[in-house]
Amino acid sequence: MTVGKHIEEFHGLPVLDFAQAVETGGALPGAASVAWKVGVEYDAPESFVERWRQFLDAVDSEQVTAVVVGEWSSDGPESFAEPLAAILAAADRLPSLRALFIGDITYEENEISWIDMVDVTPVLTTFPLLTELVVRGAAGDVVEGDGLSLRALRHEHLTALRFESGGLPAAVLRAVAASDLPALERLEFWLGVPNYGGDSSLDDLAPFLDGARFPALRHLGLQNSEVQDEIAAAVAHAPVVARLDSLNLSMGVLTDQGATALLEGQPLTHLRALDLHHHYLTDELQQRLRDALPGVAVDLSEAGQPDERWRYVAVAE
Repeated sequence: MTVGKHIEEFHGLPVLDFAQAVETGGALPGAASVAWKVGVEYDAPESFVERWRQFLDAVDSEQVTAVVVGEWSSDGPESFAEPLAAILAAADRLPSLRALFIGDITYEENEISWIDMVDVTPVLTTFPLLTELVVRGAAGDVVEGDGLSLRALRHEHLTALRFESGGLPAAVLRAVAASDLPALERLEFWLGVPNYGGDSSLDDLAPFLDGARFPALRHLGLQNSEVQDEIAAAVAHAPVVARLDSLNLSMGVLTDQGATALLEGQPLTHLRALDLHHHYLTDELQQRLRDALPGVAVDLSEAGQPDERWRYVAVAE
């Protein structure tokens, strides 16, 4: 399975496709009232860089707070290197930018394993006031190009960070773990599968579970994994859980074994929400979770058959 829908909201704002807004005519909305999506369609006459320049010239870019980057290739997978360079070069025209989503691309446009991502460290170093970053893309050994990567850094203002991948490189997790992010409140990883570059282990998750890193962290997502049971068992006794408001272990191959570990571990009744959607739990275990966590919003949607021979993560290819 893979990503089938575009996001409709980002950073608390409705997403507006810039090209579609221009085509419909009329006045554009206030620059700070929407999250602006900039991208190109298949066989588009202009490149992403050209459309990006059109966007900067058409809106009051100094008031833009959120940007969503859509498809940047009009004819097959292309590296994000050139579009990223254009975005970084416009930093002085985007002084109010606080949120950036890179890669709002569905499988109809480009499979997630072919979203040719690059090192995204310059995004954080170029935009020191950014508070939210989402990156969707592939590991480097899946497509030609640099591949999704990150280098350890310090960022004073980042409060939300999410990496979406069908195979997240362990090096990305290690770089986040080695980074100094004092304001970070929300952290999510779509871990993916080995066939698409997801080479992390439980050891790579340990820095996010021991509670020593990221003092402001209130939400943790360790998702989309074939070893979701093992992750659940580790989370069940992880010190960090006691100070979380919400926990996301969704999108993976979670079975009764992992759910039982959660039930037998530390109390989870303090959580506001526990997201386990896309799972392989029996009806009995689902009910036990609901009964044990009456005040918690437990998401048990997208249930697979527990005895299903082939079990799969939500997003891989």
